[in-house]
Amino acid sequence: MAPFTKPEAVLKQAEGLVSVGQSHAALQSLVEMFSSKRFRSTPLTTLEPIVIRFVELCVDMRKGRTAKEGLMQYKNIAQNSSVGSIEVVINRFIQLSDAKVHEAQEKADKVTGPVDVDDLEASETPESILLGAVSGDQSKDRTDRALVTPWLKFLWESYRTSLETLKNNARLEVIYQQVAQQAFRFCLKHQRKVEFRRLCETLRLHLSNVAKYAHQTHAINLSDPETLQHHLDTRFAQLNTSVELELWQEAFRSVEDVHNLLTMAKKAPRPAMMANYYEKLTKIFLMSGNALYHAAAWGRYHAIVTSIGGKSEEEMTKLAGQVLVSALAVPVGLQDEDEDGKSKTSRLTALLGLTRAPTRAGLIKDALSRDVLRLSPAPIKSLYTLLEASFDPLTLCSSTAPLLAELCAPDTPYFGYRSLLERALLSRLLAQLSQVYSTLTITSLLELVTPLEGLGPEQVEAFLMGCARRGERSVHVDHATGTITFIDEGFVVSSEDPIPSTSTNTEASIQPSAAELVRTRLSTLAVTLHNSLAVLYPPPQLSPEEEEAAQHAKFADLVAAANAERHALSLRRALVARRRELLSELSARKEKEEASRRAETTRREKDEEVRRAKLEMAKKERERAQKEVDSIRAEEAKKLAQTLIKKGNLKVSVDEMEDLSTDSLMRMQVEQLEREKKELNQRLRTAAKRIDHIERAYRKEERPLLAEDYAEQQATDRTIFETLQRSRIEGARQAFQEDMASKKRLSRMTQDYQQRKEFIIAQRSEEHAAKLAESYKRIEEEKEKMRAVHQKMKDKEEQERLKAERILREQKEEEARLEAGECTWSYMVLVFSCFFRAARSGGRGRGQGKGRERESRRSTQETGRGAC
Repeated sequence: MAPFTKPEAVLKQAEGLVSVGQSHAALQSLVEMFSSKRFRSTPLTTLEPIVIRFVELCVDMRKGRTAKEGLMQYKNIAQNSSVGSIEVVINRFIQLSDAKVHEAQEKADKVTGPVDVDDLEASETPESILLGAVSGDQSKDRTDRALVTPWLKFLWESYRTSLETLKNNARLEVIYQQVAQQAFRFCLKHQRKVEFRRLCETLRLHLSNVAKYAHQTHAINLSDPETLQHHLDTRFAQLNTSVELELWQEAFRSVEDVHNLLTMAKKAPRPAMMANYYEKLTKIFLMSGNALYHAAAWGRYHAIVTSIGGKSEEEMTKLAGQVLVSALAVPVGLQDEDEDGKSKTSRLTALLGLTRAPTRAGLIKDALSRDVLRLSPAPIKSLYTLLEASFDPLTLCSSTAPLLAELCAPDTPYFGYRSLLERALLSRLLAQLSQVYSTLTITSLLELVTPLEGLGPEQVEAFLMGCARRGERSVHVDHATGTITFIDEGFVVSSEDPIPSTSTNTEASIQPSAAELVRTRLSTLAVTLHNSLAVLYPPPQLSPEEEEAAQHAKFADLVAAANAERHALSLRRALVARRRELLSELSARKEKEEASRRAETTRREKDEEVRRAKLEMAKKERERAQKEVDSIRAEEAKKLAQTLIKKGNLKVSVDEMEDLSTDSLMRMQVEQLEREKKELNQRLRTAAKRIDHIERAYRKEERPLLAEDYAEQQATDRTIFETLQRSRIEGARQAFQEDMASKKRLSRMTQDYQQRKEFIIAQRSEEHAAKLAESYKRIEEEKEKMRAVHQKMKDKEEQERLKAERILREQKEEEARLEAGECTWSYMVLVFSCFFRAARSGGRGRGQGKGRERESRRSTQETGRGAC
């Protein structure tokens, strides 16, 4: 293609190539135009239809890489002037790819759809039955792989190309988020789990590169509320898609992404968005088996839904039951965790927006404070009463089993809580048994848990060992005697003996344990002594007025203390809030500085690594070149030495050959050549002498034989000449006879030949005469025309000449006339002056005056003639 072809001409050329079936050539012409320098200076109104046609050709031929390069170049041109044009092109690209997928699916459905049958009565042949039994429904899978899968891959590549084209540009942020959500819908529609994971990783990578490209012109500013809201919408769509695809690990990572964006937001997000966030968290925690944070997520969701409102009574009842059941399903006991467990707990707590880790008792208390128990269904109320309010270890399992069977039926929303509720029930049973019994047989315990179908002997024993290992229960299992011993030591703190000031356990206590007695000994003694002092020294009896005054004084002191406490509490809350803001700002600043420092460190490391790699590569290249030179020199020296050794004149051994250089070997070779040259000259002189003597002997011996050989050669030549002459004469005679026979045979055609010849000559003569006369006539006509034209031109020239002469004559006459007029005027002036002088002379005689007058008139006339 010419380098200066206009874009409109390129588009027309491409359309022409497509119309004749040369789509590849058309695409190549457009690609060459993209690579030209004039492409950047072309107006966007002209470029947009060209790029759209380019995208259509790329989609038709599934050229994803070519489309990506073209879209990148077009984005670099149009991003500063027309963002809408880029949006149009990207949408067109995705629409065409999606349309190709739908078309392929329709073709696949037609291929695997109804089949035309020639004979309805004989449609079931043995071959068709056997083929159906062997292939079955796999034919549709094969058809999908052949027709649909390539276009699905191309559509997925189109989404990735679009995201790579639109990334990290604030002006293209809206269309970028739209394409990302379209990609989510694609993964959900076609159940593409692997592609969804890759898409999430791509979006995280783009978001992490925001700080890296912050220096660019159109960099993304996450502090902008609108931009942050776009990112939040996309991350929530990602979260919803991951939950619907049941990719729980990816869903948890999406939740972390949402939480990170929420921490960056300056204003609180919409309540509906947070409700969706906590609802998805409940599903994630339930699938991961984390009952505690699952219940906490339900509590947060219930609080937001209650604040929003708009739910019906039935929906609120169902939600209240969900909150209470999830809280009851949390296992009972302490959670002793290591450092990794604490870091995980802090992460999960931050995801829920809590200041501290939730507890089972705190969740139940919070649920009761929001009147969840009253709104819950009757079976859930009964379950709460059995687990939290009553104390009947012997009938606890038998009373709870029907409720669990009713609540956790397969068609109910509480089906996934059965295992968690059974574990919570077993934990509650062991806590109550430890308060009543110190030793219990294993068989008795198994009989008590028999109504629970999901708990067998192995599960019960494993649960006991887990409680003992985690320190939730001080228990000892003796299989020799078949007993379970609940250890009650006075100086060991366990979960069944919590500290009153820190305990959240609401379990009823029948009798105090040894540890509780030891722990409360001093407080019991203090209470007893206070009561004794009150009996020994009773307070004085006061009158009603004094008692009322004392009560008013106490009440005033109490109000003052409450106000002071309230004021101190408000100050403390304000201080805590301010500290929290400062800490968040400090942490954000530290994170930003850390991110910039990491980016700078990474950049320096990369630069240093590149520089080190270049130096290492240059060093290796020099070493390699030096080794190649040394090896070439050694090889040349070795070959030269071997050549000299083969010639037999090199007096070196194989061991000494390595020490010899090329120069020494060359010197040896020169010496060898000199020696060989001398020997060759000596041999040549000897051979020339010998050949000269032999030649002289040959000539001396052949001299007598030359005359005999000459005579013999003459006889042989004479015989050969005569033989050739006879054969030539015989051949000529035979050819003459054949020619005469041919003449005699052809002489019969002579008359016909002459007649035909005369006829043709006469006809040609007539035609020639006619053509000659016509040509003469045309020549005369042309001559007449030329004469007329020449005469016309001559007349025209004569007229022009006469006109020019007339004009010249008129000019001369005019000039003469003008000159004559000037002379007449001069003559009149002169005559007037003469008369004036004569009139002034006055006193002279008349005769003298008349003579002078005649002389002056004469002189005046002469003067006038001379002047004229």
